[in-house]
Amino acid sequence: MPRVSAEHLERRREQILEAALRCFARKGFHETSMQDVFTESGLSAGAVYRYFTSKDEIIGALLGRTMLPLRNRLAEIIRADPPPVPAEVIRGMTTEVLARSGPNGLLRLAPQAWALATVQPEAAAPVLEAAAGVRALWREYVLRIRDLGWIPADADADALAKMLLGLMPGFILQHLLLGDVTPDDFARGIELMLPVTPPGTAHNGPGSIIGE
Repeated sequence: MPRVSAEHLERRREQILEAALRCFARKGFHETSMQDVFTESGLSAGAVYRYFTSKDEIIGALLGRTMLPLRNRLAEIIRADPPPVPAEVIRGMTTEVLARSGPNGLLRLAPQAWALATVQPEAAAPVLEAAAGVRALWREYVLRIRDLGWIPADADADALAKMLLGLMPGFILQHLLLGDVTPDDFARGIELMLPVTPPGTAHNGPGSIIGE
């Protein structure tokens, strides 16, 4: 028999993930069965199980795909030279969230993944890894602006990183449930909570958008 190419294997894996995403978007994690994924993908059970041993493993793969671009975007924003003020970092990240949370957007599944992670160890691992990675980036940013003198020298970097990490889930939930929250709202809020004006620069108001 001819060997199956790596490209073919990757296409099959993508086919399964895209089918699962459509199922999850329609029915949620709990109501979607592996049979639903088989039917949606047009593949046999054996073909799907060749790539994923369980529904939780599929969820973990989708979550990793969701969080990695966000983590990369945050790293890109905070490592700019000079770094943006906190309000502009939040504006950039919330704008990215909106771009990834449309009707079939992966970020629409994030709250379901968080809930599942509290009860399913298999699903918890990628969620915890993603959260820890993003929080480490926030801590890196806080240390950087602290070294620049933008915030007090004794500011608790760990506490600030934990607080900043909590903003993104809050934005996602309000966007999905209430639908009336915008990047400008969060930018103005963080300006009130953590006002920063770099020495020798004008204050960055709501009109400045990172990555525009």
